[in-house]
Amino acid sequence: AGMNGTAIENFVCVIFNVSFMNCTWHVGRTASGDTQYFLYWKTSKKEDYTGCQNYIKDYYDRHTGCRFQNVTIQNKRAFFLVNVSRSGQNIQSELIINQQNCNYIIVEKLTPPLNVTVNCTEGSHGCEIQWQPPRTSHVKRSDCFKYEIVIENK
Repeated sequence: AGMNGTAIENFVCVIFNVSFMNCTWHVGRTASGDTQYFLYWKTSKKEDYTGCQNYIKDYYDRHTGCRFQNVTIQNKRAFFLVNVSRSGQNIQSELIINQQNCNYIIVEKLTPPLNVTVNCTEGSHGCEIQWQPPRTSHVKRSDCFKYEIVIENK
């Protein structure tokens, strides 16, 4: 729960339109109105952290999220650092690492599949539907994708 319950909770990032990412969190359960959160991130241990430039704020003007643009996560790894301060004094830091399987703290809202083709033949009373996976920012494993086909007209 962090120092006096100030640690963030429910941290999640959502990538949409391939390169935009929104990260959000809930402030600590006992965080006072003068508690502030600062988010930094990087995609490899070698590079420097990049700080948030566009915060989402709550009623108390506390940072509860960040909007990032031009995001690329090639190797599925992301490191997030959250610094917590109270009255301008840093009181704790929290490191969050994205997982390396299908269960991410980074979720991607996918664009529709590409190049969808439907080929129906009268003789067999069947149709063949083909498509290419959607463009993504960081999910490259095809076994992470599940597709659902809804046929509205026969």
